[in-house]
Amino acid sequence: MRGTIYEAAGGRQAFIDLAAAWHRRCLADPVVSHAFSHGFHPQHTERLAAYWAEALGGPTDYTDSMGDQSQVVRIHAGNGEHTEMDERAQVCFALALDDAGLPNDPELRSTLKGYFRWATTTMSAYPESPDSVPSGLPMARWSWDGPVEDR
Repeated sequence: MRGTIYEAAGGRQAFIDLAAAWHRRCLADPVVSHAFSHGFHPQHTERLAAYWAEALGGPTDYTDSMGDQSQVVRIHAGNGEHTEMDERAQVCFALALDDAGLPNDPELRSTLKGYFRWATTTMSAYPESPDSVPSGLPMARWSWDGPVEDR
């Protein structure tokens, strides 16, 4: 029986390394860097790592002390359609898997890329305004088989 995606990826440090690698790639990309041009939280990397870790079967550090799904979606809402930016962010993520030294396991990599594609869509669900994001959205979780419905 396989464990969680979080465990297979290497745990907490793997997600910190992945978030840092992805952020570096995004800042270097001429299109994706625009998303960060207005600033970002000083602990962005740590917060992102905690969010991804929780979404992928790790500890609930993000929702315990940093925020909830509605807050995360609001941060990304109100920016209009940005398909090219999303696609380029996905490429940055795929490349960051190598940069961060995550295991070169095809199933793990495919699952992580699938999660990130889905998460990008989730974050783009409210292009008009952050005010349209409902409160109390459940944490967007992902398993080896895809999205996990909130029970």
